[in-house]
Amino acid sequence: MSEAPAPPPVVTPPPGTGVGNGAQGQAAVAWARTKIGAPYVFGGTGPGYDCSGLTSRAWAAAGVDITRTSRSQYQRVQKISYDRLRPGDLIFYANDTSNPSTIRHVAMYTGGGMMIEARQPGSPVHEVAMRWADAMPYAGRP
Repeated sequence: MSEAPAPPPVVTPPPGTGVGNGAQGQAAVAWARTKIGAPYVFGGTGPGYDCSGLTSRAWAAAGVDITRTSRSQYQRVQKISYDRLRPGDLIFYANDTSNPSTIRHVAMYTGGGMMIEARQPGSPVHEVAMRWADAMPYAGRP
């Protein structure tokens, strides 16, 4: 009689390399807010922005390199639960929230249930209420 196979190991997301602190998160938010109204530009890092161009430049202004694209940012940041969000943390959106390779958007938490984003062509950088549909299971802390 053989033993039953062991259950598969629980897989948790990689921790990432969160190196930013709360003050840097606040600084990233303050920088991003100065871009409210800037046009959406695919691949833009200023003066027009796409989603990851906005978040990468905001964190760079706070002294932290988080890479350029939303998918590489997700790989880089520390994964945190949504109940731990603080200003500057990143919210990632995907076509399949169980598959990070389908991430298509990133926004920055600004506090009080709000986020700032460069969402799509024709929509300038704006601050809006958090959206939960299609959000990845974890937020990211640079």
